[in-house]
Amino acid sequence: MCLAIPARIVTIEGSIAQVDMMGNERLVSIDLVPEVGIGEYVLVHAGFAISIIDDESARETEELLLEVANAYEEGE
Repeated sequence: MCLAIPARIVTIEGSIAQVDMMGNERLVSIDLVPEVGIGEYVLVHAGFAISIIDDESARETEELLLEVANAYEEGE
């Protein structure tokens, strides 16, 4: 199973973007979505931004991921 995490583009330098991924900053390749702009959301998998998504989809996905993480912690 693959999992892509939503991330907001913070800066872009060439084909590398710094993203904010639920409070964690990472560097990712934007080779697959060269048209992305600062402030937009992308789905990130294995260090690559694989698609651009809207703000609402990004927030919904983040909320679901937090719910799963919280359920896991409660079950330990």
